[in-house]
Amino acid sequence: VPLQASGGGLVQAGGSLRLSCAASGRTFSNYVMGWFRQAPGKEREFVAAISWSGGSINYGEFVKGRFTISRDNAKNTVYLQMNSLKPENTAAYYCAADKREGAVITGTFDYWGQGTQVTVSS
Repeated sequence: VPLQASGGGLVQAGGSLRLSCAASGRTFSNYVMGWFRQAPGKEREFVAAISWSGGSINYGEFVKGRFTISRDNAKNTVYLQMNSLKPENTAAYYCAADKREGAVITGTFDYWGQGTQVTVSS
């Protein structure tokens, strides 16, 4: 499933950004959706995932209540609201999709979009 992430940019520490990921096709509601990030020189890191209906959500340990994942199946879009951003949150953020319900927990996804860069200045 083609995925298009957007919403990244430059923000000061303490600020907020909302990332969006639009999916093509009419089967968006059949996919678990996730967000990952990768900073230069570091491994890709799980950020959040949401089930088909939105009833099951999982976050990476570093999130600690500052990020919120949500989805609008009518718009074929998943969102990541990021608040209280810190310089260490600087990374390319990627959205991903998978048909397996367990992806919410395993963080294993088959389909990936391109990244959107988030830069947090101190």
